[in-house]
Amino acid sequence: MPWLALLLALCATSTTACGAAELQTPQESFQDLFVAVQDSRIYADGKFFADAVPKSAPGPILEDFRTHRPASNAALAQFVAAHFTLPAAATVAAAAVASPPAHLPLLEHIDRLWDVLTRRTAAVPRYSSLLPLPLPYVVPGGRFREIYYWDSYFTMLGLDSAGRRDLIDAMVGDFAYLIDTFGFVPNGTRTYYLSRSQPPFFFAMVALSSPQDPAAAYARYLPQLRREHAFWMEGEKDLHAGEAHRRVVALSDGSILNRYWDDSDAPRDESYREDTLLAAGSGRPAAQVYREIRAAAESGWDFSSRWFADGRSRATMQTTAIVPVDLNSLMYAMELAIRGGCERSGDAACAAEFKERAARRRAAVDRYLWDASGTYLDYCWTQGERVPRLSAAAIYPLFVGAASARQAHAVAATIRAQLLAPGGLVTTPIATGQQWDSPNGWAPLQWLAVSGLRDYGELALARTIACRWMSNVEAVYQRSGKLVEKYDVVHTGRKGGGGEYPTQDGFGWTNGVAERLLQLYPASRGCARDLIGRQRN
Repeated sequence: MPWLALLLALCATSTTACGAAELQTPQESFQDLFVAVQDSRIYADGKFFADAVPKSAPGPILEDFRTHRPASNAALAQFVAAHFTLPAAATVAAAAVASPPAHLPLLEHIDRLWDVLTRRTAAVPRYSSLLPLPLPYVVPGGRFREIYYWDSYFTMLGLDSAGRRDLIDAMVGDFAYLIDTFGFVPNGTRTYYLSRSQPPFFFAMVALSSPQDPAAAYARYLPQLRREHAFWMEGEKDLHAGEAHRRVVALSDGSILNRYWDDSDAPRDESYREDTLLAAGSGRPAAQVYREIRAAAESGWDFSSRWFADGRSRATMQTTAIVPVDLNSLMYAMELAIRGGCERSGDAACAAEFKERAARRRAAVDRYLWDASGTYLDYCWTQGERVPRLSAAAIYPLFVGAASARQAHAVAATIRAQLLAPGGLVTTPIATGQQWDSPNGWAPLQWLAVSGLRDYGELALARTIACRWMSNVEAVYQRSGKLVEKYDVVHTGRKGGGGEYPTQDGFGWTNGVAERLLQLYPASRGCARDLIGRQRN
C-alpha cells in the first residue's frame, strides 16, 4: 500500500516516533511519575501532562524521578518543567483561534478558522504521545490538539461547503493511512487512543471526497473500508448466541450486532484521576469500571445516561452491555458502501456478501432496536431488553436510510414531542450533569437529524431544528465572538456545560455543521417563522 511506504519514510526521520516501544502511552512509559503528576493535580486538565513531550527517553527521566523524588507539588511541577516540553494551555490556544473582529459575520469567521485549525505533523517529536500523519488536517480546537475520528466528518461538511477540497482529500488520505497503519481509525492521533476507535464515519468521509459519484470513491478506498469493517467484526465467526467478543455480540437468535469496546481496562491517560476516583467509589471491580468508561469514550458520548444502568450515575456505567442504535446504523451504511465499492470494482462475490450482511443487520436492528412506542432504542443484550430511555441516537437509522417510511415518520413525531427544544435538538430528555444529556445539544446530532429528516420528507421539522440551532449558535457568537463545542438548547444563548472539562472553543464540528446549515438555510430564506413560539416547546 502507498501509505505503508509513506509510514516507512516517516519512520526514517529522527523526530518521528514509530517503534513499538515509542507507541507506549504516557501512563505505560512513566508509571509512578505519571501517577504522581495526575494525582497531584498540578495541572487542572489530565490531558495536559498526557500531551507533554519528554525532552529525553522515558527511562532516564523515570530513574531521575525515583532517585530524587520531589517532596512537594511545587517541586514536582519544577521536575516536570525540566524534563518535558509542556503544551500551550488550552485556554490560550482557544483565545488565539477564536478572537475575530466584533463586526465579522459568522460565516466569514468560520472560513477564516479553517486555516487556523489546520495542522501538519508529518514528523513528531520522539517519545511524544502524538502520532504522525502524512497530510494536513483540521483539529477541533482548545484542548483537542490532534485529529479526532468522528469529529472530522462533521468538520468536513463545512469544508465541502467552503470549497476546501484540498483539506477534504488530505483528511480522507490521513484516515486511510491510519487504517493501513493500525488496522482501524483510533479515537484520535495519540498513543493513549490506540486501544479504541470512535463511531465509524470513514465511509461517509469517502463519499464526501466524490459527491457526484460516491461508488467511485468506495472502490478507490475499498481495501481500507473492508479492513475497518473487519476490525469492528473481529471474532464474529466464533460466537454462539448470548456471547460477545470485543465489538461483536451474538443475540439470542444468532443475529450479530455491534457494541462499543476498548481493549484496555486501565484508567484513561487523559482522565486518570477522574477514572480512579470513580472506580474507587463505585463498589465495583476497578478494571470493569475502567472498561465501561473507555467503551463510552469510544462511543463519542462521554458521558450520557444512555450508558448508566440506573439512568443517573456514572458509577453504574454498563456500556459494553448495550447494543447501540448509532453504531449499528453506521455499520449498516458501511456495509452498503462496501457493496457499492465491490460492484464498481467488478467483485460480484464481495458485493453479494455485503448486500446480505446489510440486509441481515437491518432485520436485526428492526427486531432488537425498534420499539413500538415509535422510536429506536438501545438494547441491553445481557438483560435481553431494550433500554427504556430515548436519546437523539434514534435519528441514526434515518440518516443512513435504514428506517422504513412508517418508522421515520414515527421517529419524527417522537423527536418533535420529546427532544425538540428552543435552541435545537436536545441530546436526551434527562438532566444528569453529564455533557451528553439535557440541556446540551451538539452540532453532529443536529446535522444527523436535519439530514435524515430531509431524506424522509420531514422538511418542516428539519428546517425548524436547523433554524433553532443556528439561532442559538449565532446568539452565543454575537455575545462571545466564539463557536463552542456544545450549547445549552433548553436555555438559549448559552454555552453547554457538564462533563470532565470546561466547554471548549474553536470548534471544528460546530464550524462544519454551521457552514453546512447556512448553505442549506441561508438567512435570505428566513428562519423567523420557525422560531415563533419556540419557547413554548
